Amino acid sequence: MDEIEPIVIPIDGTLDLHTFPPSAIKNLVPDYLEECRKKGIVHVRIVHGKGTGTLRRTVHALLARLETVVDFRLGDESSGSWGATLVTLRAGKEPASAQ
Repeated sequence: MDEIEPIVIPIDGTLDLHTFPPSAIKNLVPDYLEECRKKGIVHVRIVHGKGTGTLRRTVHALLARLETVVDFRLGDESSGSWGATLVTLRAGKEPASAQ
């Protein structure tokens, strides 16, 4: 049986969820945000699409529970409108549990 290669995601402050199955979101979003913090990226854009709003609500519920998230809001006209969420993270490179 062939092993599935892990997907390498560039840590650049933009996470496009279109290519991921909904089941991956619960771990993907917090892990990606933590990697951004480690790189000193505190402003992140999460692209979830407009659709029915289910994925947006899932992302927002996750963000609301993360201690490292200072604020989040829907994008403006230049950043994806309601198809993207802009996130501000707490500065720092250590995981929240270590602080």
